[in-house]
Amino acid sequence: MRIPPRITRFGAAGALASALLIGGTAVSATPAVATTPTATSYAASAHVASVHVQDVGKVCYSKLPSQAHDTLDLIAKGGPYPYPKDGTVFDNRENILPSQSSDYYHEFTVVTPGSPDRGARRIVTGEKKEEDYYTADHYKTFDLVDRGC
Repeated sequence: MRIPPRITRFGAAGALASALLIGGTAVSATPAVATTPTATSYAASAHVASVHVQDVGKVCYSKLPSQAHDTLDLIAKGGPYPYPKDGTVFDNRENILPSQSSDYYHEFTVVTPGSPDRGARRIVTGEKKEEDYYTADHYKTFDLVDRGC
């Protein structure tokens, strides 16, 4: 079982306590500039394009699908996780999330009913308390989970 760094730093009891608290420290996200994977693949060509990535959005905890709540509960408890890739390092290759060290983010599957595989939905956690991002489109967009609404 892989345990996200923020749980090992604060301990499982601290993680559970923080999951039960309402509100918390606000996390701000800054815009990032990324090169598209296609542009990176063709960097040797004369036509290299870059795109401006929109700010990370925000989503109310209450607006998340119930399966995302289940995943966040598992993260707070430290597992067990249903998929072997849950808890692995998320590389942020898309450069949409704020730039951090290479092992800062970890990804977890949000079950997609009817999907024959893991589906496209994920929770990506940062090391800070309640720094959880939800993506429904396999890392194309991210929303910071806001527990205060």
